[in-house]
Amino acid sequence: MAKLTLTDVTKRFNDGGDDIVAVDEASIDIDDGEFIVLVGPSGCGKSTTLRMIAGLESVTEGTISLDGAAINNRKPADRDIAMVFQSYALYPHMTVRENMSFGLEESTDLPDDEIRERVEDAAHMMGIGDLLDRKPGELSGGQQQRVALGRAIVRDPSVFLMDEPLSNLDAKLRAQMRTELQRIQEDLGVTTVYVTHDQTEAMTMGDRVAILNDGKLQQVATPLEAYHEPANQFVASFVGEPSMNFFETEFQDDRLVHDNFEYPLTEDVREKLGDTGHVTLGIRPEDIELVDTVDGDHDFRTVVDVVEPVGSGNNVYLAFEGTEGDTTELDLDESDIEGESRTFVATIGGLRQVEAGQPAIARIPEEAIHLFDSDTGQALRNRSLENAELVEPQV
Repeated sequence: MAKLTLTDVTKRFNDGGDDIVAVDEASIDIDDGEFIVLVGPSGCGKSTTLRMIAGLESVTEGTISLDGAAINNRKPADRDIAMVFQSYALYPHMTVRENMSFGLEESTDLPDDEIRERVEDAAHMMGIGDLLDRKPGELSGGQQQRVALGRAIVRDPSVFLMDEPLSNLDAKLRAQMRTELQRIQEDLGVTTVYVTHDQTEAMTMGDRVAILNDGKLQQVATPLEAYHEPANQFVASFVGEPSMNFFETEFQDDRLVHDNFEYPLTEDVREKLGDTGHVTLGIRPEDIELVDTVDGDHDFRTVVDVVEPVGSGNNVYLAFEGTEGDTTELDLDESDIEGESRTFVATIGGLRQVEAGQPAIARIPEEAIHLFDSDTGQALRNRSLENAELVEPQV
């Protein structure tokens, strides 16, 4: 078990004289036994960060520490870290047993009996105990992934590093393996750093998520905090599917003014904005309600553009009507807002029936809105988690 700490870690690559900053002063404290997920779009620096922890890339600046001792200059083999790659990287001519034991045989002085015991214990944990005498070519993708994980487990490392280990699996097996990985990590209690670009994996697996963009660490938080209390507009847009809706507005007097609507704000919310003039209004799709009548200043007439049924719900894409109170059909082929999507999305129950082209009234409740500084992207106001409902177990 170990505590892993990254302090102002920077990685620069030299490209013909010009430095490319892949990771820019990233600082993360990863507790003993914690499962943390590095997530972000392609090229954001998450895999480079993982490779620096493993020792496969040098650190340009900053310090990586394991239990308080810097490991920047240690060889990969001396870091007590096991890594699972996107590629299974199994030796095709070896059996499962041989693949799992090979690293221990080459790098330790453990007796054969102990190596065999470790391999069999790990194989039993991974549910591949009956496959030990098969070769990789006889296994499915999911079974090969379990072998790769088992090979890391037998080393009994202080830290696990996982670089998109589930990306080669089909959707159903990937969901199953997410659950298995969580169970295994909890059973072992090993500090784990997991890299993915899949936000579903990040949100469902991690104790915390570290979100990166363009080499910069944007936020380190629990999945719920990242979803409901994003540090900036990038985090708000990246976390969640469908993504948060955004509207570029001007803060004037007591309201936000958009090309297609005005949104009055209560005094408590206005105080959060200070003297910010350009404000981006954000709202999660599931927080938008479709109601029968206009019954307040936060209800807006729209037209349904596209409906995406997803079984448990419907993603309903909406466009504002041309003018307030105008019930004529909206020309949905033109965008009224430059640089901004012409539609926004509301998620409603799967049993509610709506059709493209029909009018709809969208309610955007003030308690659910997020507000961002349009110039800096920093969050000015987020939905509060204080009122989150706690489910108490019934005894």
